[in-house]
Amino acid sequence: MSENSSPSQIDAVLSPLQGTIVMARVAAGDTVAAGAELIIIESMKMEHVVKSSAAGVVTDVLVAAGEQVTKGQTLVTLGEAAEADVDTEVVEEEIDLDYIRPDLAEVLERHAIGLDAARSDAVAKVHARGQRTARENLDDLVDEGSFTEYAPLVVAAQRKRRDIQELIERTPADGLVGGLGHINGHLFDESATRCAVLSYDYMVLAGTQGQQNHRKKDRLFEIAEELELPVVFFTEGGGGRPGDTDGLGIAGLDCFAFAYWGRLSGLVPLIGINSGFCFAGNAAILAVCDVIIATKDSFIGMAGPAMIEGGGLGVYKPTEIGPIEVQSANGTVDLVADDEAHAVQLAQQYLSYFQGPIDDWECADQRILRHVVPENRLRGYEMRDAIEGIADTDSVLELRRGWAPGMITAFARIEGRPVGIIANDNHHLSGAIDADAADKSSRFMQLCDGFDIPILFLCDTPGFMVGPESEEAGMVRHAGRLFVTAGSLSVPFFTIVTRKGYGLGAQAMAGGGFKMGVFTVSWPTGEFGGMGLEGFVKLGYKRELDEAEANGGIEAATKLYDELVDRMYEHGKALSAASHFEIDEVIDPADSRKWVLSALKAAPPVPERRGKKRPMIDTF
Repeated sequence: MSENSSPSQIDAVLSPLQGTIVMARVAAGDTVAAGAELIIIESMKMEHVVKSSAAGVVTDVLVAAGEQVTKGQTLVTLGEAAEADVDTEVVEEEIDLDYIRPDLAEVLERHAIGLDAARSDAVAKVHARGQRTARENLDDLVDEGSFTEYAPLVVAAQRKRRDIQELIERTPADGLVGGLGHINGHLFDESATRCAVLSYDYMVLAGTQGQQNHRKKDRLFEIAEELELPVVFFTEGGGGRPGDTDGLGIAGLDCFAFAYWGRLSGLVPLIGINSGFCFAGNAAILAVCDVIIATKDSFIGMAGPAMIEGGGLGVYKPTEIGPIEVQSANGTVDLVADDEAHAVQLAQQYLSYFQGPIDDWECADQRILRHVVPENRLRGYEMRDAIEGIADTDSVLELRRGWAPGMITAFARIEGRPVGIIANDNHHLSGAIDADAADKSSRFMQLCDGFDIPILFLCDTPGFMVGPESEEAGMVRHAGRLFVTAGSLSVPFFTIVTRKGYGLGAQAMAGGGFKMGVFTVSWPTGEFGGMGLEGFVKLGYKRELDEAEANGGIEAATKLYDELVDRMYEHGKALSAASHFEIDEVIDPADSRKWVLSALKAAPPVPERRGKKRPMIDTF
């Protein structure tokens, strides 16, 4: 090709869209490589770069800056390059993967301000109290690398009284760290371990509830409801925050957080963990949880010192309000932890029962169960030994041990399958069911039924507690609660009578009656009657006993009494009850697991369900 000849046209570059020419990057005569930028077009406030599809020489630029173009309009024409060494391959721009752009650097810097590393002084104070930070607790709770945080960049709604930089530095995340993560991934697959997790940050305005962190709770609660995710909430903090200035309201009583939170009850497991002070609104969040785990240094109350004093009710130190000794003994706290690390372990274990069965398990030599109940029928024994023997090794988690000691409520596993266990403790009132014990077991039944966990009753009770003092506690209504709740159960339940099975209390320990559950069986030590044998003899044979004492003295009356009790025991012992088909079988205690497993395996699979099974789980 001669120097004066024109290159032949090889390409016409067309506009990919309608818009306005911002600029032409080339002029006629320019040699361009494949992929070179030719024209920049603005459309809908966005700039679009038009590139060459082949190498060549620009023969003509047909548009100018400011000109309107339509889709498909020719913008540039290209001719064959005069030089043979023009690069015909598309040039790929090299990217420095380590380069941090200014906009990203700003975001990373903002995130870093909220991390513990940027708040060393505040972290040191937390550690000096023997506690962990919110992020340390969440890191321990969720599986490594699984936490996705929501709204970490928000700050307290105090822009009218504080500089924004101060808010960024002093109120990161508005004192609430929350997001989604996985828990117990080493035991279950991802679908079973997805959870929402939240923690008030005591390093930010004493963990108080601000406008923005209320909105964060709303957001996460709605996500938990939509996706049906269990929620774990660390609740330490001082309640509502009076210092926020950016809102338009008066009292803030139109917030959604508490209603949304309460709506989750019965839909997903709700786990509350507390360490340190937890008052007012923070305590209200804790109160809704299915299980409350609190460390020994917890102080929990529906009001802190300021509100109590403001109500004219006296001046108190925060450590005088709801200490763990009080809140454990009255049933508010389900599990007392040594520290936050222990609390996290308990939360993980508790949640695991709601995540499904596990494959790996061990159990004790079942022959040990033959020796739990003494041969002396009047001698006390440890019902917890029976529970530990029947359950898989190290699988028992007892709830509310400090309250209503006559009733034991616990989760456990049998061959890896989760079960709830309700058992009488003969060391308190000989196992009689008082008002608190009725409430404790009734609420536990709701919890198991709401999340499809079968129930094993271990019965050793002389019946419901009676007497004027018992009636002052509202025994009649509390006793009725057991039958009403049992009548609403849809999960399989079954009863093993270890010793005493008397009266209405024994029926309550069998879901309302001995034929109500999948089975009611007894160990050989079982004994049955409409009321306790001794009481029955004293009442039913009063005339005979009085005559014996009148004719032969106290020794004669005692002898007759013992004979009558022995006769009644023979009549009401487990073998006799089974011969009348009042129970299904008298079993070798070593076969207890066999019976439970048979019932569990015979039960139909739990149907997949969206939404609630029960309207809610009672908070108490």
